[in-house]
Amino acid sequence: MTKKISYTDEPLGEVAVIADFLPSPADLAFREEGIKVTLALSKSSVDFFKHEASKHQTQYQRMIRRLLDSYVEAHTPKAAAATRSKSTTTKRAAL
Repeated sequence: MTKKISYTDEPLGEVAVIADFLPSPADLAFREEGIKVTLALSKSSVDFFKHEASKHQTQYQRMIRRLLDSYVEAHTPKAAAATRSKSTTTKRAAL
């Protein structure tokens, strides 16, 4: 990677804006109520998450859970997400 990058002032072409789907730090600080499930995953998926989790000093189950939560958040209509966030905020305030 010693090759120097040469920047040009050319048009980028067609670009797409991607919506911000990352949770705020406040949303990451609190734990939601969990429910235990049994789920059969492929060995390659579990191996991937275990490897990535060890690189980032975290638990692979937590990474999978956050991935699923992010997916749900990105695919939930805004009105339902606002209602859910409000009830979660109320629960957090009670703590």
